[in-house]
Amino acid sequence: MPNSSTSTQERFTGFTPYEAKEGEEYMNAAQLDHFRNILFGWKQELMEEVDRTMHHLQEDGNNYADPSDRATQEEEFSLELRTRDRERKLIKKIDKTIDLIDKADYGYCDQCGIEIGIRRLEARPTATLCIDCKTLAEIRERQTGV
Repeated sequence: MPNSSTSTQERFTGFTPYEAKEGEEYMNAAQLDHFRNILFGWKQELMEEVDRTMHHLQEDGNNYADPSDRATQEEEFSLELRTRDRERKLIKKIDKTIDLIDKADYGYCDQCGIEIGIRRLEARPTATLCIDCKTLAEIRERQTGV
């Protein structure tokens, strides 16, 4: 089974970019709805992938006599399960982000409090840091290994 979840792991791409109106307030109701829809769509894609994996594991659960075939199948299943585990964690993050939207506390950097920005959030809807704070965090991580 080809691994079609690679793009869904990184980001949900099935949406129309938000067109901001001149003078529009940041994270108004229309923008919050836009991101809520993106997140729900992304979550739905991930849940469908979970269902496909379950069916695949059930249908292709052959007990091969040849050790090489059995090892290949086990490795394939292991890879799929690791991918699903990452997606399970991502679904939790999406749920947490939807909760932030519901509380009208979405779109602002957790560290400095400035606007994260519509385009950055469309690229990574679960982002909690502005690009500057994220860049600094990555530099610190590389320097300290933490």
